[in-house]
Amino acid sequence: MKTNFKKYTIALFLATSLFGGLVGCNKITDLDPLDQIADGNYWKTANQFKLFANQFYGWRADFRSVINDNPHSDYRSDLISNLTPNQYSNGTNSNSGTDGNFSGAFSKIRLTNTLLLNASQYAAAGEITQYVAEAKFFRAYIYFDLLQLFGDVPIVEGVLDVNDPILKGKRNDRSEVADFIIQDLQAAIPNLPLENSIPAGDKGRVSRGAAQAFLSRVALFEGTWQKFRNNTARATGLLDIAVNAAKGVMNSTQYELFKPAILGDSAQKYMFVLEDAKSNPAGITKSANKEYIFSNRHDETLNPIGTNISHGQFANVVLVARKFANLYLSQNGLPINNANNIQFQGYNTITSEYQNRDNRMKHTLMPPRKAYWSNDNGRVTWLGDAADLTTAVFKSYIPSNSGTGYNNQKWNAERKVTDNFEGYDFPIIRYAEVLLNYAEAVFERDGAISDADLDISLNLVRNRVNTTMPKLSNAFATANNLDIRTEIRRERTVELYNEGFRIDDLKRWKTAELEMPQDFLGIKYTGTEYATAAVWGTTLNRPKNAEGAIIFESGRTWSDKNYLYPIPADQLKLNPNLGQNPNW
Repeated sequence: MKTNFKKYTIALFLATSLFGGLVGCNKITDLDPLDQIADGNYWKTANQFKLFANQFYGWRADFRSVINDNPHSDYRSDLISNLTPNQYSNGTNSNSGTDGNFSGAFSKIRLTNTLLLNASQYAAAGEITQYVAEAKFFRAYIYFDLLQLFGDVPIVEGVLDVNDPILKGKRNDRSEVADFIIQDLQAAIPNLPLENSIPAGDKGRVSRGAAQAFLSRVALFEGTWQKFRNNTARATGLLDIAVNAAKGVMNSTQYELFKPAILGDSAQKYMFVLEDAKSNPAGITKSANKEYIFSNRHDETLNPIGTNISHGQFANVVLVARKFANLYLSQNGLPINNANNIQFQGYNTITSEYQNRDNRMKHTLMPPRKAYWSNDNGRVTWLGDAADLTTAVFKSYIPSNSGTGYNNQKWNAERKVTDNFEGYDFPIIRYAEVLLNYAEAVFERDGAISDADLDISLNLVRNRVNTTMPKLSNAFATANNLDIRTEIRRERTVELYNEGFRIDDLKRWKTAELEMPQDFLGIKYTGTEYATAAVWGTTLNRPKNAEGAIIFESGRTWSDKNYLYPIPADQLKLNPNLGQNPNW
């Protein structure tokens, strides 16, 4: 295996916060990382720009920052929980006074600006265009996080000193911030290499496709944010950018959905735990995965994940909401509550609701009475035969009665590997998202989407592991009284589950006030096999709703202020002109 640069990212400089410790210290030595390299010994070669840019890759999203509780985690949404209620998902979070998501972002922005400043003074500009583009990509990457969390934020393009007026200035309007992000990405795209042009030793660096894909994400987010807040004219322009950026990735032919025929309907499941050691029945390795456009790469020896990902994502550790389980279509392409759906088997037994469903359901959740393996109890033959079953951690799984009854297996290794040393990659951007971005952006821009556009986008994702499921088409939707927008959102939620999208999607659609306050429900208990002694042994003395489903958490709230995070109190003390977000 090649030892690529990203496994040894170099943190060249320690920077303090622009709006935090930097201002508080009020010392030029704390302000200026250039003092470490201003002696004329740096910024002399293209390789020095490359080395400086390497540190940006340490800012990428990863398992630690997405799968665990964080601002973009599904734990802060309506889809998953654990035994301790989450203050962000139930609407009880407060202004804690400090927030590293705000102050830490400007430390990173300062470093991108440092490279850009020195690039403007470098004589052989053609030698460093890629690294300038990388700096702009990562500046956009950090600013997008700020936009999602805080809305209006200060735009900083230079390397500031202690007397710069911006340190006491107001925040820029979110539209200015979004335009700034888009400008950076559009400037970066032509100067980044195509994926297949990146040398083997540099694999993992930002590609042209990654910047285009990220642009589609940014423009879709802000376009729908504006549309559902009645700014239609601005929304249309942004959604057009999203459509074209996604189409650029699609037309590049650099990426494809991961779906080796030999893995059948389990292809997507094993993509998420793909390693170069045997990690799936077919022994397919990472080189076969052309779906990950931009990822945080790991290796068991050189760069293990470093957190107990399998234990932390397996079985009763992750409690999944009934709402999510009910989103999966039947194999006939219909929602389970659709009047024309004769395939859905109901809830009478503990396995009936999993029958005839979208194959992603059985490979993402944990249908009862199946065998499951983990990194402690790895598979032997990978055949599901008697020898394989000897090491199964569950030979016939029954969900714990302490949770919702719906559990997760996504991100769980099936090979024996030491805790924390799993070596699969985290997909920051993958091709399936781009296809879904395209479908949604077209629909929201035009108010409709053609069957041809559905076939080159959403239907590819849906039919990846559901080869006989009917495609979504306008005629199919009309015949079955389906709403196209609802189906596009359903596909996105199912496909991108537990990858850090759901809460941001609810915010941009402005549906969080409808979805988030709902009771967090578990399995249907009353009148089903779950209520018999054969399953849980004793009567479950927990509240149920009118349908007989377990109420795992009630009293959840959501108000308008929750659409944005508060500006931290310590930053307002340093600069009152920043202003606070509404109702905080």
